[in-house]
Amino acid sequence: MKFNLWKITPVQLIVLTYLIACLVSSFLLMIPAAHRPGVELSYLDSLFTAVSAISVTGLTTVNTAETYSPFGVVMLMAMIQFGGIGFMSLGTFLWMATGRRIGIQRRRMIMIDQNRSDLAGLVRLARDILLLTLLIEMVGALLLGTYFYITEDYGWDAFYYGAFASLSAFTNAGFDIFGNSLADFADDYFVQILHMILMTAGAIGFPVLIEAREWIRSQNRSRFRFSLFTKITVTTFFTLMLLGLVMIWLLERQHFYADMSWHQSFFYSFFNSATTRSAGLSTMDVGEYTTPTQLALSFLMFVGASPSSVGGGIRTTTLAVIVLSLFSYARGQKHIRLFRRELIQEDVQKASVVFVTAILLVSTSLLLLLTMEGPRHTLMELIFEVSSAFGTTGLSMGITGDLTAPGKLMIILLMFIGRIGILSLLFLLRPDRPPENFRYPREQVIIG
Repeated sequence: MKFNLWKITPVQLIVLTYLIACLVSSFLLMIPAAHRPGVELSYLDSLFTAVSAISVTGLTTVNTAETYSPFGVVMLMAMIQFGGIGFMSLGTFLWMATGRRIGIQRRRMIMIDQNRSDLAGLVRLARDILLLTLLIEMVGALLLGTYFYITEDYGWDAFYYGAFASLSAFTNAGFDIFGNSLADFADDYFVQILHMILMTAGAIGFPVLIEAREWIRSQNRSRFRFSLFTKITVTTFFTLMLLGLVMIWLLERQHFYADMSWHQSFFYSFFNSATTRSAGLSTMDVGEYTTPTQLALSFLMFVGASPSSVGGGIRTTTLAVIVLSLFSYARGQKHIRLFRRELIQEDVQKASVVFVTAILLVSTSLLLLLTMEGPRHTLMELIFEVSSAFGTTGLSMGITGDLTAPGKLMIILLMFIGRIGILSLLFLLRPDRPPENFRYPREQVIIG
């Protein structure tokens, strides 16, 4: 009899694959050869690091540079690459390389893994994602490695540092092997700009990158038509980045930035606005910011990156649709129109479901963490940690390693949900049955 995994659905198989990847990675990180001499690592810390790597979050309970050997770092890089590109993109490349047919079941899995709504062009999408990722990471590694070789006393290890930094930045993983993220480069604007370009490329979404490539290749760029998704994504992404920059600078100009030059305060604000998209790299201790700024950063991390990207959160398009829905309703419009197009009502409903579910998930997690960690950590520290885990960002106010075992497990769960996405989480609860072919009589209720 043919084994059929108990008729497991594509969503369940995707989630199961990431769960197995996290568990296998946690045991791999327990291998003594993966640690520096004299370092002992508990299984919980190993599991935390593995989930953080697979979910490309970057939150850690241990110092990566001081804990893992070069062999352990290479394994960590493989986990980050797996989590960033996605299981199905790598799997599709292997299926294509071995000449195997990509059937409807595998196409549905690609669709779920990349958060797509249709089956058209998925095999080509998976191939393009892999090729674009490797190309961007390679260029970033060469630029950073060469720069480190010239300016730092790393020797040939500069290219090792450059490769890890490029991978971590593009996948928005937020891990570092410098020991203090990018704090040593707080005044090195070249390194910061390169990292921001890589972080943006990873967080803005693979469909946007692919359309940008097609526009560059187009013979008639003036008549090239970008999709509505790309227009909304790019507009929202860079609007949030600009608003974040301005907001951070305004909130801190009389505090943390009081004695700084204009370019120092600008780059601190710019980098922190960019890294909250989902990257988690930092050039400073965010604990030195004031509470209003930390709350603003938490909101930016909660929103996260764009759909079909390496980042988590509710995603930029979800926020855009929610805001547009509010304005449309306030103006008495029944439909959302922008860029001479009208949004599908199902997408508006999806955005509302994702937003409400995320609010409930983050609020519940925060309440539980307050119960477990409240006496040891402040409310703002826990809000920041929860937002960072859900948005798979990786920024922290320094409390991750001090969390209790139940607190670490809560953060692990949030990072995992952030990687698979809210919709995949909800689809796990959806029964596998045909759609209903009847409707009850409709009746209005009083709202508000």
